[in-house]
Amino acid sequence: MLLPVSCSLINSDPDNVDLTNKYLESEGVFILNEGNFMSGNGTLSFYSYDSAKIYNNVFSTVNNRPLGDIPYSMAIKGDKAYIVVNNSGKIEVVGKNSMRSLKIITGLVSPRNILLINDQKAYVSDLYSDYVTIINPEINTVIREIHIGTSSEAMILAGNKAYVANWVSGNMLFIIDTETDLVTGSIEVGVEPESLVIDKNSTLWVLCNGGWKRENFAELIGISTLTDEIIERHIFPMITDSPSCLRINGNGDTLYYIDKGVRRMSIEASELPEIAFISEQDEAFYKIGINPVNGEIFISDAVDYQQKGYVMRYKNNGTLIEIMQADIIPGSMCFKVSTKHNRK
Repeated sequence: MLLPVSCSLINSDPDNVDLTNKYLESEGVFILNEGNFMSGNGTLSFYSYDSAKIYNNVFSTVNNRPLGDIPYSMAIKGDKAYIVVNNSGKIEVVGKNSMRSLKIITGLVSPRNILLINDQKAYVSDLYSDYVTIINPEINTVIREIHIGTSSEAMILAGNKAYVANWVSGNMLFIIDTETDLVTGSIEVGVEPESLVIDKNSTLWVLCNGGWKRENFAELIGISTLTDEIIERHIFPMITDSPSCLRINGNGDTLYYIDKGVRRMSIEASELPEIAFISEQDEAFYKIGINPVNGEIFISDAVDYQQKGYVMRYKNNGTLIEIMQADIIPGSMCFKVSTKHNRK
């Protein structure tokens, strides 16, 4: 349950910038602020556990130029980070601990997510093309495309199989063999599968929001990654339900998603949760992130999608820790943490 907010919970100095960039070397979470469509005002924030502060405009401060139009997702591998900037049609390759630009990958139509397969291969989904792009993270260059015949959104890796969701008006998951880069099958799910996670039992959970016209019921579907068969199917009770942003904790046993607040659900549960774990009151919950080490819950509040939004940090029991001002439309989050530490 959301607790009353006191002034002491609010970070009142969101634009502080350590020009030495030492704060980027700490553990924390990157927040991609999407900005307004076609405005090119997307930014990157970083919450540092060491200083317990949020630092805004990280990319532009380091590189002296804007990040771009709709930074949508981010992934870290080794000492590099990959920032997918959707409407700019590019991926910014940066140093993980410096955010200094190393290269810009172009030649993409409308990239959404990046799935790092190995040192030489990554897949990039695309909203407005009918293929998944393959890039080489070592040389940061587009290699070729995998034609799936439709748009693509969320992706996840299980062994040598990549599952790719067809989101816009779609109801399919495509299976790609990551050794051959061939589509080897597909699975029909609910309408508009928008987020994917895999639990400790190797079950792939697919959150299908039912479509923006609300003509179909939303569904939460469990698929065995061993057999590629549907083994669980939860249908949301109201056709007006529009869940989003499925996430899972580091132990792989608890699901979280946004639906009139943040809902929490055991992977063993027989029914969908009836009440919110963290209530939404005057906020506009947009994205959530779960720290894989300590289970802390980060929730973004987009406010009115025009002014600067907020990020709320909670303990894993739902207790509010602090509220931080980010930038316009704080969205997806990417954690930079070490399993050697278990911060409480």
